[in-house]
Amino acid sequence: MSRPQGGRIQVPDDLREILLEFTISYLLEQPGDVINYAVEFFTRLQNNRTTTIVRGPSAGTPDESIISDEEEPPVARFNNRRKSVFAEAYDPEEDDSDEGAPAIFPKSDAQRARLAEAVRGILLFRSLDAQQMQQVLDAMFEKRAEPGEYVIRQGDDGDNFYVIENGVFDVLVTGDDGVEKVVHTYEGSGSFGELALMYNMPRAASVRAQTAGALWAMNRTTFRRILLKSAFKKRKLYEELLDKVPMLKALQPYERANLADALLPRTLIDGELIIRQGDTADGMYFVEDGSVSIRISRDDGNEHEIKRLGKGDYFGELALVTHKPRAASVYAVGPTKVAFLDVETFERLLGPCMEIMKRNIDDYEEQLVKLFGDKSNLTDVR
Repeated sequence: MSRPQGGRIQVPDDLREILLEFTISYLLEQPGDVINYAVEFFTRLQNNRTTTIVRGPSAGTPDESIISDEEEPPVARFNNRRKSVFAEAYDPEEDDSDEGAPAIFPKSDAQRARLAEAVRGILLFRSLDAQQMQQVLDAMFEKRAEPGEYVIRQGDDGDNFYVIENGVFDVLVTGDDGVEKVVHTYEGSGSFGELALMYNMPRAASVRAQTAGALWAMNRTTFRRILLKSAFKKRKLYEELLDKVPMLKALQPYERANLADALLPRTLIDGELIIRQGDTADGMYFVEDGSVSIRISRDDGNEHEIKRLGKGDYFGELALVTHKPRAASVYAVGPTKVAFLDVETFERLLGPCMEIMKRNIDDYEEQLVKLFGDKSNLTDVR
């Protein structure tokens, strides 16, 4: 952490992203020993380090959801409340209540468009599907801030999660000396307030409007139901999908969890092309819902369907260990939802496993024969 002239503390963006990644991972895993889990988490991060940790295939930006409003308080203060904080942390696995629909706050088309733009690219929302994203837009309400107004205050209970639409907002922390210092400034975008809602902990920082601005807020109950619980359910679903891939059977649970977090949802319409025969392989897909048609272009120039895959099936997996062109085209049959894992993310997370998987490709022939019917296409596919 650097301290420029004037005493202003600038918290690096990559530090905020890493801390948020650890926080979400902890909430989903719910380990018995947070210290040992932290050691394992950051050891894995060091071993796999090729780029800044993000949930997705591309590097993050400073505008993404980051832990900048609630910078970790000094170690001594955190230690004093550690037991109560983690004892009260939200456990999505134990929350089996589906009672009541999230609140809906009516919005004009213009407001909805502005909100959609404000949340675009925020780290916390990346794993949500289209339906869940609509719930987010429905559940958020608008709040205006005047210059000098405190949106949240250090030490208060957490009530809402905030997304900035416009305006400049300072993040301030009061130290043991009682002096309030600016540690970060949002300029026109960003989000804050998630940690207090995740951990039931008091606000660890204040956020004050430097200029007039507009924010969108989501209350604690809705935040947990839509973001944390849905993220937990999605991770479990994706881990089950990954477990069905023979090449990935040897993965450790934490490796499978990392891959599950990296999967990106896609919603497709009937007849939509997913991959094209002859294209460069960029990753693999899992069918969450619906079905897909696998077709091969024959010498007569026509495409022939050779296989249909449904919920729980997968395709394109050899792109993870080879870089051969696609041997077939794949189309959505009716409304379909798939999850995508790109090659770069896979290699970043599981680089040490790649050679083992490449050596085991020969053991995969049986699966390919089942898919393509004979061995005539195996060379191209592999």
